[in-house]
Amino acid sequence: MTTNKKIYFASDQHFGAPTVEESKIREQKFVNWLDFIKKDAGVIFLLGDLFDFWFEYKEAVPKGFVRVLGKLAELRDQGILIHFFVGNHDLWMHDYFEKELNIPVYHQPKEFIFNDKSFFIGHGDGLGPEDKGYKRMKKVFTNPVSKWFFRWLHPDIGIKIAHYLSVKNKLIS
Repeated sequence: MTTNKKIYFASDQHFGAPTVEESKIREQKFVNWLDFIKKDAGVIFLLGDLFDFWFEYKEAVPKGFVRVLGKLAELRDQGILIHFFVGNHDLWMHDYFEKELNIPVYHQPKEFIFNDKSFFIGHGDGLGPEDKGYKRMKKVFTNPVSKWFFRWLHPDIGIKIAHYLSVKNKLIS
């Protein structure tokens, strides 16, 4: 990365929540921000929970978010590096971002070095010693057998279940 370029970070947009209307307003603000930073961006780190829910079925992804996805594709086509770290709401990402947008997806924190400085980058959920309940839940959700069973649900049903659990989780926490 050249020294006159900047590193940008964004996380926890939760597009898709709490309503489609509110999400679209935030999506447009995010797209506007991406347009604003593209002139001097060398790298953009998306640190998880870009979506309130994301699950990649073999032949389908959640509908919506086309402006955000299109803008990310445009930035990559212009040569701006983008790295995506999954969060607890989009931990079921597979290879859509890599294949369609040319954006690498990381499921664990990773070290990057810029200008001889080391950065440990990730979403941050579940890294501390506490929150054992969340860590157990994450093991269930990321288990290959769980993902296999969920993949057999029709997306209309699976996405409704995921949105219900997301809202319920927000009410509890």
